[in-house]
Amino acid sequence: MQTLDTFYIDGEWVAPTGTATMPIKNPANNTQIGILTLGNTVDVDRAVAAAKTAFETFSRTTKAERLALLRKLLEITKRRQGDLARAMTAEMGAPATMAHDVQAESGVGHLVSFIEALEEMVEEEELPNGDILTREPIGVVGMITPWNWPINQIALKVIPALATGATCVLKPSEHTPLSANIYAEIVHEAGYPAGVFNLVHGDGPTVGAAISSHPDVAMVSFTGSTRAGVEVSRAAAPGIKRVTLELGGKSPNLVFADCDLEKRIAESVAECFDNTGQSCNAPTRMLVERSCYDRALELAKAAAQAQKVDDPAKPGDHIGPLFDEIQYDRVQTMIQKGIDEGATLLAGGLGKPDGLEDGWYVRPTVFSDVNNNMAIAREEIFGPVLVMIPFDTEDEAIAIANDTEYGLAAFVQTGSADRADRVARRLRAGVIAVNGGATDYGSPFGGYKKSGNGREGGVFGLEDYQEIKVRTPFVV
Repeated sequence: MQTLDTFYIDGEWVAPTGTATMPIKNPANNTQIGILTLGNTVDVDRAVAAAKTAFETFSRTTKAERLALLRKLLEITKRRQGDLARAMTAEMGAPATMAHDVQAESGVGHLVSFIEALEEMVEEEELPNGDILTREPIGVVGMITPWNWPINQIALKVIPALATGATCVLKPSEHTPLSANIYAEIVHEAGYPAGVFNLVHGDGPTVGAAISSHPDVAMVSFTGSTRAGVEVSRAAAPGIKRVTLELGGKSPNLVFADCDLEKRIAESVAECFDNTGQSCNAPTRMLVERSCYDRALELAKAAAQAQKVDDPAKPGDHIGPLFDEIQYDRVQTMIQKGIDEGATLLAGGLGKPDGLEDGWYVRPTVFSDVNNNMAIAREEIFGPVLVMIPFDTEDEAIAIANDTEYGLAAFVQTGSADRADRVARRLRAGVIAVNGGATDYGSPFGGYKKSGNGREGGVFGLEDYQEIKVRTPFVV
């Protein structure tokens, strides 16, 4: 049983003012593994004050000094990758192999790409008209991160702040505090000055709202649900502060008959189910050309039935549980809604897999004969649930794909390079993956429409944390 009753503020682990607590649970067996103390507005004020003070000096550090600190951060992150992975397996059910090789590794991969981006960035330059342009850190940044990719999202927010000379206050998800505390230990060991990075635990309505509305916070970076993103934006609006949002998704996956159907369907189903379907960019709407639709159904059903579900503490390529009871109930409700709407249940369905009744495990589920007006085709389910929709023409596929309030990612499966390019250009989404390809660290990640605004990763992520100043040249 771990007791997390201190926050990292101004370079020290300090007792919070808040006294409310909540259990930390292991979703694999629903046992309590710790207890977390939640902060309040006084804790936020203290953390923001520390960050504001630290900004006065940290904002004036040289790029060389910041690069040296980032390289030290990289060394320590690599050394503690296993600790981060074990924490995420325990607190959110990420299977051990995936937790180490993907979830925790993202803290390393993003850091490498940000170092490369900072090395290439020109922080001051002369414009063609002779004026001088300077890129400066924006100030104190408030950061609110989710439970489904804990370290990935912390890295995408904290590292660009540290790289550009900004300071920050992080509120990680209260459901995944173990990995966040380890990350704070990593930052501390790297030698960052007191107040540059601060960590306050708490819930969204209290700590998240206090960070978003704080007058001394210059920018808020939020990842989570679209509903919560709206509330963050409202809280930040009176301060006219910059707000970047990475929100929900209902990503279409366009499967054309000229692709390698066996390979592309199997990999698409696996990608939908990855992280137990708890990814905002998961390809959860599979749009299939009608001429190969029946065969695609056979392949998707076989892939779903072959998907292993098991204890996340075990190594392997299985998926684990959903992260808590609330999420489990939401997914069950959506599966029932799909049945009620008249979709065909091709695989999976309600309830838990045999032998896994203690944790929040779900059956990998596929619905066929879905249309884009059904709730299961429009609402983000955030579980291993795939819906399959037939289409007749390329234009129809694109229309169905774009008929969503989201626009985070889209996927295209085709044997034609011309079609891949043509379709990708017409899809209204921030990231397009073709034939199983995946963008690498350093590429911008973010979406259109209600999937958010701003981009994370590489030089684009750095720029979100900077202000642009222009001055005229000195003239005698």
